[in-house]
Amino acid sequence: MQHDEKETIGTGHRFPHTYAILLAVAIISAVLSYVIPAGEYERVEREGQTQVVPDSFSGVEQDPVSFFELFKAIPTGLIEGGNIIFYIFLVGGAFGVIRATGAIEAAIQKVMHSVKGNEKLMIPVIMFVFSLLGFTTGMSEETIIFVPIGIVLATALGYDAIVGTAMVTLGAASGFIGGMLNPFTVGIAQEIAELTIFSGWEFRTIVYIFVLSAAILYVMHYAKKVQQDPKKSIVFNETQNGQINFTEDVMNFGALKKRHIFILAAFALGIIINVYGIFQHGWFLTELSANFFLVGIIAGLMGGMRINDIFDSFIDGMKLVVYGAIIVGFARAILVVLESGLIIDTIIYSMSGVLDYLPQTISALGMLVIQVIINFFIPSGSGQAMTTMPIMTPIADLQEIPRQIAVLAYQYGDGITNTIIPTSASLMGVLAVAGIPYIKWVKFVWKITAFWLIIAAIALVTAIVLNIS
Repeated sequence: MQHDEKETIGTGHRFPHTYAILLAVAIISAVLSYVIPAGEYERVEREGQTQVVPDSFSGVEQDPVSFFELFKAIPTGLIEGGNIIFYIFLVGGAFGVIRATGAIEAAIQKVMHSVKGNEKLMIPVIMFVFSLLGFTTGMSEETIIFVPIGIVLATALGYDAIVGTAMVTLGAASGFIGGMLNPFTVGIAQEIAELTIFSGWEFRTIVYIFVLSAAILYVMHYAKKVQQDPKKSIVFNETQNGQINFTEDVMNFGALKKRHIFILAAFALGIIINVYGIFQHGWFLTELSANFFLVGIIAGLMGGMRINDIFDSFIDGMKLVVYGAIIVGFARAILVVLESGLIIDTIIYSMSGVLDYLPQTISALGMLVIQVIINFFIPSGSGQAMTTMPIMTPIADLQEIPRQIAVLAYQYGDGITNTIIPTSASLMGVLAVAGIPYIKWVKFVWKITAFWLIIAAIALVTAIVLNIS
């Protein structure tokens, strides 16, 4: 699940806190309500969506946001984002219970041991397994605990710490980018865009296959070079001086037992039921939250946990996502300020006016670039969705671009650069555990990151041509 902690840059200095950045944007938005002319579009309900009426923009009386109204926007944002915030909390709590049973750790360790000694299978199998967790649970910071195991296995086969780290992190990142069933990014973005949750999963799956395949081939190519000549390892010096040194004692998750298999089966069934409910019965966040909560309780009972222990683990799981959950409220506060100051439509009108002279494909690629830039400052997927999608959705309408494509631009802009930006809490945590200097990691990962962005750009252009909606 995506959540964020302290952001640091490679030199060890603190980067401005994500909450501080969001508050600063809210303050700037309030100041702009005194400067930007107020204006509004007419909106109508069409097929269950609130859509902007083209050519209906008109100026209205200025209504700037006062000092106290600015700070009222924070609790207002938390209240208005409540359905998403509590969805994140309940899913995080359920995942906390499942984690407490040890089922996920035991299963991953079993997979890693099963492919140990078979170089041709190890990298693709492990990356595929982590990609599954990436596109179903939004695995991000959780990769940190598995990196030492990956390094042990990789070094035992003649590879290096980069390979061990990449198998885990780039595997999870591939699934996160695919996002077919990721409730914390695609789910939230589609909810804001008033689309059926997880709709368009077929197209996303095709793109995910390309993203994962590219990552697997990239890691295998590097691994082969290192195996043939250890001196070609990017972290050869760090390995030689003992900065990177893991032993077999990191593999202490325990054996995979029958109850673990039943727990994982219950988890998988829960996801299947959610998907069925979405497409067959129109389920939304309330039903999805309830089902995840139920799955968490069932998993705890299957794991032999006492009721009190189940809810202790549930609370622990919610603690892990509190950072990202509350960010949703802060991000929503920006929208509250823009709406209260009657300037959000003026901003949309101005941005749309620029895009009017561009082909739809260029407009879609422009959305991707904007999301990539914003991701550096707001690395929380849910926070970025809440910040950008309320603006990108009406812009897509005005440009006659399907809203699904605006969600795709957000999804790829948010997910891809998490593998390289120093403001990503999960990345910096992984590198700290692995002992890999940030600059050395960038030297390894920049090419696959660039290639992923190319795949994303091609996917957006293809989505425009195919009119994916």
